[in-house]
Amino acid sequence: MELVCPAGTPATLRAAVQAGADAVYCGFRDETNARNFPGLNFSAEELAAGIRFAHHHGKKVLVAINTFARAGNTDAWRRAADTAVRCRADAVIAADIAVLDHMAQNHPKTRLHLSVQAAAATPESIQFYAQAFGVRRVVLPRVLSVQEIGALNRAINVETEAFVFGGLCVMIEGRCYLSSYGAGKSPNLNGVCSPPEMVSYVEDKNGTAAKLADFTIDRYEPDEPAGYPTLCKGRFNAGGKTGYLFEDPVSLNAGSMLVSLKAAGVTALKIEGRQRGKGYVTEVVRAFRKAVDVAESGGDAVEIDSILASMSEGGRQTTGAYRKAWR
Repeated sequence: MELVCPAGTPATLRAAVQAGADAVYCGFRDETNARNFPGLNFSAEELAAGIRFAHHHGKKVLVAINTFARAGNTDAWRRAADTAVRCRADAVIAADIAVLDHMAQNHPKTRLHLSVQAAAATPESIQFYAQAFGVRRVVLPRVLSVQEIGALNRAINVETEAFVFGGLCVMIEGRCYLSSYGAGKSPNLNGVCSPPEMVSYVEDKNGTAAKLADFTIDRYEPDEPAGYPTLCKGRFNAGGKTGYLFEDPVSLNAGSMLVSLKAAGVTALKIEGRQRGKGYVTEVVRAFRKAVDVAESGGDAVEIDSILASMSEGGRQTTGAYRKAWR
């Protein structure tokens, strides 16, 4: 199974390659990419240099052009696709049909991967993208159990890529309305959830209030670390109780399920975290490199939960939908 790792900067791209990634995914410094945060991402020159570095070490670079273009204004997305190909990207990851069609018509020799933003989780939807645009791999939404992934793989002839570590989202990918409601900007169009310019922290004698636009997302005690305010992971008062109304701050860690994912026919394993730094990328990639190598050699699952506890959101980890215990 291919280990696909995040890179939000040229430095983290190099760190991921050196830590054992088989492929690195990244994006441009604009709204064509779903991690459009200040200080992150790549210029065309940086991407070309990063690809040369990766190829020198026998690794691949996948470029995410995975937000949705605006009606009648697809130029930025088309330019991004052309630039990725010119920089010799090994694949383009896209969700918008306009981008997929542009790649299929103009760059048919470049591998095309379907972004998780497309939320394709049925044989019919995946086969549509494969037949219409030549998609070779689909990144699966984080809502499927291992059994469902196995059934899906038996029904399609397209590679599948599954997330194994990092942040979770309560929404089916490509369908996030919470941030749009609170901030007036859509993560799926503008590429950023909880835009930094709309985030503020207000301190008083009772502690710190974390705000997004006019919404108070969370309150922290004076000595309590303050997290980044996103609506889906805020603490709210409802029904007389205060708690995480939508989703707890917790990270996906499917390190214990690599053997099962391999048996289900998964082609590639994806680590989330393009906002994270070199330390996070290095530690997580090294741990999964060892776990994947053991799984591929026929060994038992490697225990990496304790190793990665400090890398997890809120210090907590879950196997998410992969193991649906309530069933």
